[in-house]
Amino acid sequence: MQSSHEKITELLKVMSLLRDKEHGCAWDLKQSFKSIAPHTLEECYEVIECIEQEDFQHLPEELGDLLFQVVFYAQMASEEDLFNFNDICEVITNKLLTRHPHVFPDATIDSFGKKNSMSPEQVEANWEKIKQQERQKQDSAGLPSLLDDIPQALPALLRAKKIQSRAATGGFDWEDPKSVLKKIQEEIEELEEAMHAKDQLHIEEEFGDLLFSVVNLSRHLKLNPESSLRAANSKFSQRFRLIESMLRENKLEMKDLGIDELESYWVLAKQKLAKQP
Repeated sequence: MQSSHEKITELLKVMSLLRDKEHGCAWDLKQSFKSIAPHTLEECYEVIECIEQEDFQHLPEELGDLLFQVVFYAQMASEEDLFNFNDICEVITNKLLTRHPHVFPDATIDSFGKKNSMSPEQVEANWEKIKQQERQKQDSAGLPSLLDDIPQALPALLRAKKIQSRAATGGFDWEDPKSVLKKIQEEIEELEEAMHAKDQLHIEEEFGDLLFSVVNLSRHLKLNPESSLRAANSKFSQRFRLIESMLRENKLEMKDLGIDELESYWVLAKQKLAKQP
């Protein structure tokens, strides 16, 4: 059986052959950092879907597809003398050692094993403190901000949560979930006022503020807004599909039914799904 090192070496070799200018794959040779990026995002979502469905049988395959993306970037970068796979491993290893002083006191593997009494909350706070110190070192051109290095390309819900979490490390935060709920109620009132005025730009602004506040509530409730919304999407889809099935059985068209009739089917779908194991 091959060792992990041998497996990685083999994978890197396969990737280099796929990019061989004479005998490689035409599709792989055509790709660039920008063209591969959307595929990377897609592979991330497929990994998440496997985890949410607890499909651990196919999870290794999806994780392999995600790892292939990293190897692909490393190969393209190596061809341009930018960096290579070893550089990627070195950077992440050093980062993990540096950001876990409670596990590696001297930022070395050899220092592993010394006891510590830090709680998960203290670990997270220390992690953010270390990252802020790193950001200050990197930002020599301008004034550093707690919001530095939050990627613009993140999904909006996740980015909102990260922005709020960073601001909270500086003390800019609500005291408890009830305070956030009060803020949400204020945002709803402001949205209603904008709707009454029929000011579309103002409506969009207030709607965005409302979403931002809801994400803030998820953070205070220690929930992941992206996961919560994905679960809600799944729940709605299940109920909606069941309604479609019941309407087909009754030879009815959804568009021909009134809101009260559709609501009764919705309630029935909820009841039926609630009885399923």
